[in-house]
Amino acid sequence: MLNPDPQKPESTALRAFSVLEYVARANTPVSLDDATQACKLPKPTVFRILTMLLEAGLVYREPLGKRYSVGARSAALALDILRHSTLRSQSHAVLEDLVDEIRETCNLTILDGNQVLYLDRVETPLPLRLHLEPGMRVPLHCTASGKLFLMDMSQKQIERLIGKPPYKRFTSRTITEWEPLRDELARARETGVGLHDSELFDDSVAIAVPLNDGAGRVYAALAVHGPSSRLDIEACTAFLPALRAAASAIASAMLPGKADTQPDASAQREEYEEQGRAGR
Repeated sequence: MLNPDPQKPESTALRAFSVLEYVARANTPVSLDDATQACKLPKPTVFRILTMLLEAGLVYREPLGKRYSVGARSAALALDILRHSTLRSQSHAVLEDLVDEIRETCNLTILDGNQVLYLDRVETPLPLRLHLEPGMRVPLHCTASGKLFLMDMSQKQIERLIGKPPYKRFTSRTITEWEPLRDELARARETGVGLHDSELFDDSVAIAVPLNDGAGRVYAALAVHGPSSRLDIEACTAFLPALRAAASAIASAMLPGKADTQPDASAQREEYEEQGRAGR
């Protein structure tokens, strides 16, 4: 993180960037005190910067007004940078190779405020597919990627992001109460795999793996999904080795030397496949 010298004329912009950078890198929404301590700036200065960033749409403030996360404009800027960078070309090529191998649609996603943002997507050549575009957003509590972003958060942190239950229902299978969501997040944390089983869209399934930074924080997720007429959760587990290999390749491009992805542990996969056979 930048530590701008307040004596330098360019320090105003650098201070603002330092605060935005801290908010963007944080795994959970941050408070004014968090940002003040991390950025080593006076509290009134950080408050003014956060207010400016909020007005510009670069940060998002929770409804209670105490914590901040990355705003839609920052996420859109990140998306534009990816679209016009060598990095985007590298990660998109990995997605294309993955789809060629497994023949199902794959997405690269990030956490954007209290939603999942599609950064990139490659469609399956097969019929019967969901038409979602990069830049679209979906909920956290009922998507495979979303559960990965939530899995390391406390109940209080989750409530700050998505509110208290009952959570919004989209299908008859949407998780709307805390206890089943807690159990689902514990399973995701144990296996390193996020699931969607007709929870946001009827007759669709998805499986996702995380991309972690050097500190083990989930900063992105790679998911595959398809219609339940062609796939089920058990069938999706066969994609895990390819999905993890692709996640590792993308992570290496995005954070060279700092990325970490979930290991392809056979014991985890066997346990997960057993869960699939049991009806998850």
